[in-house]
Amino acid sequence: MEMSFIQEYTREFIATGVLGILLILLRVISTKLVRRYAKSNQKLEHRTNLVIKYIHLLINILVIIALIVIWGVQTKDIFIALSSITTVVGVAMFAQWSILSNITSGIILFFSFPFKIGDVIKIHDKDFPIEAEIEDIGAFHVFLKTIDDEKIIYPNNLLLQKGISILKNHFEDKEFED
Repeated sequence: MEMSFIQEYTREFIATGVLGILLILLRVISTKLVRRYAKSNQKLEHRTNLVIKYIHLLINILVIIALIVIWGVQTKDIFIALSSITTVVGVAMFAQWSILSNITSGIILFFSFPFKIGDVIKIHDKDFPIEAEIEDIGAFHVFLKTIDDEKIIYPNNLLLQKGISILKNHFEDKEFED
């Protein structure tokens, strides 16, 4: 006597449904937490959206891994697929290491760095010291403007490697009126 497809895989369907609900909840909760953090620390909206996008990507990858486990894909098939994917991604990441480094640095800058857009900073580089105002902080680069109106695009990963002084904080210039 044969069981129907749905009866045979009832547990997998239920687990997949629960995982789908969990995915939605994780995405909503992580979005709210990042937005609350950004609001309390006066972060810009487009930077907040970039960080949310990266967190959602991580959650989606974890859900795909969970789906593979739920549906019982053979271990040898997973290893064959992962080794192939890892080889391709490894070559691509080696070639694009600076891009990954800049994205990671952009996330670190979002959550933990003491300067904001509008601050005047000095980058202590032995060969090319820079003193400029921060105009924007993107996923890959920080956009700076010198006193001579020179526009400089500076990679995020270098901001984490160089010493930086904040010469003038954006909020020091503002007059507060009652």
